[in-house]
Amino acid sequence: MELVRTFLQDRLGVESGRVVPEALLVDLGVDSMMLLELMFEFENHLGFRLPSDLQSPATVGEMVTMMEGLAEKGQV
Repeated sequence: MELVRTFLQDRLGVESGRVVPEALLVDLGVDSMMLLELMFEFENHLGFRLPSDLQSPATVGEMVTMMEGLAEKGQV
């Protein structure tokens, strides 16, 4: 959650209090290009290659759950 929060604050100026699990990424200003940047940031930060067939998350919570699930599967 902290990586997503930091990214959204740094790139889009989103207040940390708005970065909650139920927040829609689109409502926070995340478009498809910004979502790709976030995914690349995640890969770089954690040394993680994301599968190319991932579905785009709609909410902050879905993003965090996806990241945690991949980490648990040994994608890290």
